[in-house]
Parts: sequence; structure tokens; C-alpha cells
Amino acid sequence: MAVRDPLEPDIDGGPLTTSAPEDLPDALPGALPGEGPARAEAILGHAFLRPELLREALTHRSAAERRAHGRPHQRGEGSNERLEFLGDRVLGLLMAEWLTERYPHEQEGELGPRLANLVSQPVLAEIAERLGLSAALAVAPGESRAGVRKLATVLSDAMEALLGALYLDAGLDPARTFIRRAWETAIVAQADPPKDPKTALQEALAARGVAPPDYTVLSCEGPSHDPTFRIEVAAAGLRGLGCAGSKRAAERLAAADLLEKLRS
Repeated sequence: MAVRDPLEPDIDGGPLTTSAPEDLPDALPGALPGEGPARAEAILGHAFLRPELLREALTHRSAAERRAHGRPHQRGEGSNERLEFLGDRVLGLLMAEWLTERYPHEQEGELGPRLANLVSQPVLAEIAERLGLSAALAVAPGESRAGVRKLATVLSDAMEALLGALYLDAGLDPARTFIRRAWETAIVAQADPPKDPKTALQEALAARGVAPPDYTVLSCEGPSHDPTFRIEVAAAGLRGLGCAGSKRAAERLAAADLLEKLRS
């Protein structure tokens, strides 16, 4: 099915940039190199009936602001932020459904950490990168040159937005099919329920007879509705760093970073 390219901009100052085609290692069956919507549809295995949803899902905030240059608009309007909000809920629901089917004898205390890990930013970003989603994103030229497509926050947000768009265009069944294909490696790798990184770090330090870790907020940047926290954790003469949109998430990333250093 031929689909027009809804990301072709109509603004002064030249087109928004998209990166050059590249191979999609380990992509879903049928996924082919390409750019923009065609690439995203190949990744999802779905041809959109409402291509405007796909356009929105692939639009980074910087590109939306560029398109709205000279016109009144709210921050983030036209970007994938609203679909990201929806896609986060779609992913959580369908992943919880999958986990209860896969582990019928586990209770909330075991299923919860599994779910938290599988919908976490690092897992989302890794899947998005592996499938080649970064090349499909529309970003402003300056942000493109700065490498924004490779940021874990941008990739994970775009993956959630794509799920939100897929749900609105076709419902839960196609979203379920995609999630179970794209997350198969990640869920199979979970032989045991993962521990929260902060808990795992606490236990690792206690086993060594080391004092509990100390978390410090190094910075908090951005608007109040979309902050970015940079947090450091120190213990055993080592330090770990984490950066995320909430203090809790940043602390978990910092703890995971320090755990990796303790184990190396």
C-alpha cells in the first residue's frame, strides 16, 4: 500500500532534516531501510489509515516548534508528546497482560519489577535503536546535528508515541502483536524477576559491609512540567550518575550505573 510522506514540511527556510537510510539489524520481519513514515510503518508492520497520527508520533518537539515559527502555539504542540502519554499507558496495559499470561503463578511483588524493567527508558531506547526508529524521526536541523536522535529519552519517548499512534489507528490487537514481537528478546532474558537497582545496590553494599549509598541532586533543568534531573550516588569510593525526567527514575539509573562499576 502506497502511503504519502506526511513529514514533508511546507515552511520557509528549507525542509526539516531526516537522517540517511541505514540497515535495520534484527528488525521485525518485513522491515526495510527507508525514511520517515515508510520506515516507521515497516517497523510496526502496519500501514496507517490516518497518516497524520504517524506524522505526529515521529515529530520531535524541536521540529514542531520549527514548523510553528511565527505562529502562536503552546509548548510541545504538534509534537509527539501527547501520543507518548497515551502510548505509555498502552504499553503498560499490554505488557501487564503478557506478563500475567507468561507467569501465571507469580504475584504482584514479582510481576511489578518485571513490568517496571520492560517499560523502562533503557529497554525502550534499546528496542527503538535496534529497530532503526531514530532514522524516522523529524527533528530540527540544529538538534539533528547535535545527535538528539540517539538520546535515550528521545528514542524511548518516540517508541511510546508510535505505540499510541498505532493504538488510535488500529486498536489494541496490532499494538499487542507489535509489542510481543519487538519485546520478545527482552522478556525472554528475564529468567528471574529483576530487582529495583536501588534495592540491588543497597544489598550489594550491605554484603560488602559498606555504608548505605548517598544520593545527591546535581541539577534540575527544564520547565516544571518537563524537568530533567541529574543525580549522583556515591558509595564504596565510587560514583554513579543518572539523568531522567523524575528524581526516582534518575536515582534508579544512577544506582544501576554504580552497580555496574561495583561488579566490574
